[in-house]
Amino acid sequence: MSSLALEVSNLESWYGESHILHGVNFSVKDGEVVTLLGRNGAGRSTILKTILGLTSKRAGTVQIYGQETISMPTYKIARLGVGFCPEERGIFASLSTEENLLLLPEVAPGGMGLEEIYEMFPNLYERRNSPGTRLSGGEQQMLAMARILRTGAKLLLLDEITEGLAPVIVQKLGEVVTRLRNRGFTIVLVEQNFHFAAPLADRHYVVEHGSVVEVVKQSDLAEKASLLNDYLGV
Repeated sequence: MSSLALEVSNLESWYGESHILHGVNFSVKDGEVVTLLGRNGAGRSTILKTILGLTSKRAGTVQIYGQETISMPTYKIARLGVGFCPEERGIFASLSTEENLLLLPEVAPGGMGLEEIYEMFPNLYERRNSPGTRLSGGEQQMLAMARILRTGAKLLLLDEITEGLAPVIVQKLGEVVTRLRNRGFTIVLVEQNFHFAAPLADRHYVVEHGSVVEVVKQSDLAEKASLLNDYLGV
């Protein structure tokens, strides 16, 4: 198995006639956390959807654990151990919290049991019998993350998990990402909240106009702070 969990090369993507990604290149080693940073409309979320085959057309190379996936349907990509937490969360409103957790299929061995999930997300245990419509935004985000941990996925693609959430929930999600990293998960984090993302990641890929325009290592954050400010307005 490749030491690279994900390698993206010359990735192009389209929504209909709109050409969104223009030769994206980045890689993630097994067990790393990286972020895709950028302003709204830069193409960060499209990168995740393109990796999963969720755009109308794509070209280039996407290798997951050494296996080329550019021509694979989405369900086969998921079975390589990929979990996606979309920005819109996708909670089933008529189902309880626990029913939402039990719904997803196993894509790889080693998914977390309910006991582990509830230990990591105590709020979900307290709300386990509540329908999705009754959950707060923060609880819905926790549930969306918890669901993919049930599947056995080891490469997690997390799209804007902090957007619109209270600082106490954002802090909790940061603790969860750190715990997952310590357990050996590989995480690609699309974020606009740089202050949340900064301490979590090994590397930050800055995306602008559908391309990666800068790579900033954790050790270079202080040195490149003004450059990041120019790109992100942080």
